[in-house]
Amino acid sequence: MNLISVRIDSKLKKMMESYKHINWSEIVRQAIAKKIQNEQKKNVARAVLINEKIRKKAPIHYDSTEIIRKFRDERH
Repeated sequence: MNLISVRIDSKLKKMMESYKHINWSEIVRQAIAKKIQNEQKKNVARAVLINEKIRKKAPIHYDSTEIIRKFRDERH
């Protein structure tokens, strides 16, 4: 496992010390993991929005079976 350092003020440190039963390292790990998950979700949502904006809309009277038939007939 890697080691990181986090600076906190003395007031917060004293408050943490009053809860010695809490694994603060685990709290920090979970908070970092949660933040990363939230950022990844934002990236996916952003990508979906971009995809929706640039996606070409099909014509109203579009019949995909005709196109498929055309390509299949051209193979023979």
